[in-house]
Amino acid sequence: MYWYEQANCYHLYPLGCFGCENHHIASSQIKHRMLELIDWIPHLQELGMDALYLGPIFESKEHGYDTIDYFTIDHRLGTNADFKQVVSAFHQAGIKIILDGVFHHVGRDFFAFKDLLQNKESSLYRNWFEGVAFTQDSPYHDGFSYACWEGHYNLVKLNLANEEVLDYLLKAIQMWIEEFQIDGLRLDAANCIAFSFFEQLRTFVKAKRADFFLLGEVIHGDYNRWANAQMLDSTTNYEVYKGLYSSFNSRNFFEIAYSLNRQFGDRGIYRGLPLYQFVDNHDVTRICDQLQDPFDLQALYALLFTIPGIPSIYYGSEWGIHGKKEYGSDASLRPAIAIKQQNRSHELLSWISELAHLRKEHPALISGDYAQVIVRNEQFVFQRTCPKERFCVACNLDEQPYTLAFSSDLPLCDVIHHALYFPENEEITLTLPPKSCILLSSMLAEEKDDSLPDEDALVMQINEHAKENLPQAEQSDPNEIIINGIYRHFKGILYKVIALATHSEEEKPYVIYRQMYGDFALWVRPLDMFLETIERDGMRFKRFQFLFRQNEADQLTK
Repeated sequence: MYWYEQANCYHLYPLGCFGCENHHIASSQIKHRMLELIDWIPHLQELGMDALYLGPIFESKEHGYDTIDYFTIDHRLGTNADFKQVVSAFHQAGIKIILDGVFHHVGRDFFAFKDLLQNKESSLYRNWFEGVAFTQDSPYHDGFSYACWEGHYNLVKLNLANEEVLDYLLKAIQMWIEEFQIDGLRLDAANCIAFSFFEQLRTFVKAKRADFFLLGEVIHGDYNRWANAQMLDSTTNYEVYKGLYSSFNSRNFFEIAYSLNRQFGDRGIYRGLPLYQFVDNHDVTRICDQLQDPFDLQALYALLFTIPGIPSIYYGSEWGIHGKKEYGSDASLRPAIAIKQQNRSHELLSWISELAHLRKEHPALISGDYAQVIVRNEQFVFQRTCPKERFCVACNLDEQPYTLAFSSDLPLCDVIHHALYFPENEEITLTLPPKSCILLSSMLAEEKDDSLPDEDALVMQINEHAKENLPQAEQSDPNEIIINGIYRHFKGILYKVIALATHSEEEKPYVIYRQMYGDFALWVRPLDMFLETIERDGMRFKRFQFLFRQNEADQLTK
């Protein structure tokens, strides 16, 4: 498995993020803004990101997608030396770098097109561009017309079938790999590029690095046509992007469930294909403006990090910033953000960070098969399964709690709140809070640590010590503390009391107990605190509530 199949990806648009000028500046005015990326490293590490995908960084006239020079960092961002320093710093932090590869078109200031403008029919670069016709004129009144990207004549379409063009672009990519040490490319407008180019590109980059990542921007169509063993490793998944926010807005989980099952289910057409998943990017309205109910954000991001594929976060969305797609301008989607001024404890950021780290910890979320379990308008349950783990995701869109049941022959642990759910008659009943998403693991991956002391021997040893050494005044009522009993913490987590012990200095009684999830670690707490009654939200209840004795729980705790 290659690194990108396991990666959490962060997408940043440098020309916007660093508040660059709207147009190209002279080399005498170079700004070293690129180095500000280094300040983002702690943030990306805290967020749980493994790769940084950068929007266009090479010399351009305006927005980066109108390339002037593939061999030079945009003067608004810095120098080639600056970028080498940035990549080195990110690699030292364990973060890969993916660049935007804009090969479908170039800007009108690209050297070969400037030659064509000057020399017309006699230009040596006439065949570097598609659709050049001297019988027509362009909107710029050049004396000839040419093919462009979707009617934008400032984006001149390259003739990628021309061997000279191909050789030129491959030399640029070779420099990016060898000098800058980049780890992958996102191919802009991939759905508009001939397959033969991607076949040659793959052969070229994979010969240099087998794990070099090739991601194609594809909006519609069968993603298998681009992502396969002969061409790209992945494509953008716009079908799931639309299905995610639309399902929440229409309160209809059938839409996203249909797409996920069609793509990744038993007969899914993209099973095993690591598609690039996102909820917003530099071309579309921010998710905070796309989603009608902001209370759905947490559940939506929970789905992003638990469905198959490579999850991606677009810079700024972890702080819930806004930005709407506007006619004629994408500026509001690509704002300037000073990382040192951002709130490091933002609730949404913390949630995304928790999800990203959970994805690293649970193998089923990386390589597990996908299967839908329950699909209703406002409830959705699916599971990811691999040899080591079964992971279930349960969502509730309703504004009221919802109780549902589904088949399971194994106990499931809520990996966020650590509550443990046992099956009854091979079925688990779960009450979902309003507007929530519960994440559950079967803990198949958790092997009991053989280095732990023998539990029965530990119980006998500590119990005997406790009986002899507990001061009379501190003796607890046996009806209040049950050795080897199963208790539920007031937050819903289950524990097993192992023994009572005496503090060697304070000579006060302590409870030793084992958590019933994860690594089954041992804990210790003062007896009076263990038995105390606490108050929360105007209600009083025991901190630990006794459920049943060990002999009644043996089959559940083996």
